[in-house]
Amino acid sequence: MERISTIAAISSAQASAGISVIRISGSEAIMIADKVFQSKSGKHLSEMKGYTCMLGAAYDCGDRIDECIATVFREPHSYTGENVVELSCHGGVYITARVLRAVYNAGAEAAQAGEFTKRAFLNGKLDLIEAESVMDLISSRSKASLRAALQVKEGALSRRINAVKDNLLDRAAHLNAWADYPEEDIPAVEDNSLREALKTAKTELTDILHDYDNGRVLKDGIDTVIAGKPNVGKSTLMNLLAGYDKSIVTSIAGTTRDIVEESVSLGDIVLNLSDTAGIRETKDEIESIGVNKAKTRAGSAALLLCVFDASSPLSDDDRDIIAMAKDVPAVAILNKSDLPRGLDDSIIRESFNEIVSMSAKFDDSAETLIGAIKRVCAVGDINSASTLIYNERQRTLTQKSVNSISEAIETLHIGLTLDAVTVLIEEAIEYLCELTGESVTDEVIDKVFHQFCVGK
Repeated sequence: MERISTIAAISSAQASAGISVIRISGSEAIMIADKVFQSKSGKHLSEMKGYTCMLGAAYDCGDRIDECIATVFREPHSYTGENVVELSCHGGVYITARVLRAVYNAGAEAAQAGEFTKRAFLNGKLDLIEAESVMDLISSRSKASLRAALQVKEGALSRRINAVKDNLLDRAAHLNAWADYPEEDIPAVEDNSLREALKTAKTELTDILHDYDNGRVLKDGIDTVIAGKPNVGKSTLMNLLAGYDKSIVTSIAGTTRDIVEESVSLGDIVLNLSDTAGIRETKDEIESIGVNKAKTRAGSAALLLCVFDASSPLSDDDRDIIAMAKDVPAVAILNKSDLPRGLDDSIIRESFNEIVSMSAKFDDSAETLIGAIKRVCAVGDINSASTLIYNERQRTLTQKSVNSISEAIETLHIGLTLDAVTVLIEEAIEYLCELTGESVTDEVIDKVFHQFCVGK
């Protein structure tokens, strides 16, 4: 039988901090930690119950490294399902590395990326969907994305998937029993009942698929470009949304030559902002490069914030900006509303569904803009408490299951044998089992957990 090693890694951020945590997991975790940790009371970790901790110090070859708290988790009641010890020491980079080295010297092996969560999955503590949500939880950048990831981590999506799978399993079992044991008094399969069950399963999975784009918005944010001619206040707007002076602001037109980027959390959403060079005709070679970069970035944006100077008449450069926004979700921002009005905005109002009049100099302007952004991107329709799928693996397998169910419905409709329907239902079940990890290859498992950080 293959020996399962005891692993260790730093589970906190690998930077200077108040506290660092070294996690040890495996059958020998407590024994290894006992070689490193000495409690003030003289009690050994092997004498401790699960979910208890002791104050002491960490040692390496007899040399005291640091004061330390050891927390013991007994199998199977731990994150990984194995014996786990967490050593919490002061968060200096050198101190943390010394404690980890001491744990390695005592017999632990270095954990691979995501290996703690991988062991939790293999030991039945999490299914694959819940395991994937751990990284989504860690990388959450807004209240809404955190709430959605937590829902998945606590099994909300898995429960929906399993309910569909159980429904299909019942139908497949009935079809197989009815076909294999004709001499038994098994009720005949009714086409209408089977068809309705398949339609219900398809509807449920289709609803889950519809939330995929919402999940991506919550997880990755919206790629947003701030566009406009020079000196309309793009960089001032960038700084307002970022909450600090990210972009250089001067009265000189064309100050921004390259793309300035920043991710900004605005309540339920994250905007991946790009402040671009002012778009205009120019003979300046360097500025021309910046203008071309701005146009390219605007062409691939998921959202355009088109800034116009409300104190000046509409120019040809402004009209170019309006044309750029024709086929992209966009908000028109009539900036410098604190100055005397000089803009005829009739063309802008014909071209944009959302128009915000504001002065980017003042913080109280932001709320109105955020509301317009949410309406343009339909973010207001996102229910972060719903069960969102976040990644392409989950989307692909859900779609494949829907396709198989659709084929089963069509096969039933055209009157082919129930054997053919059964094969398609079982195919749909197999995709759902792969989705939750009940039936999945080692290659897929390794690929999923390779994306994790070491220590999780």
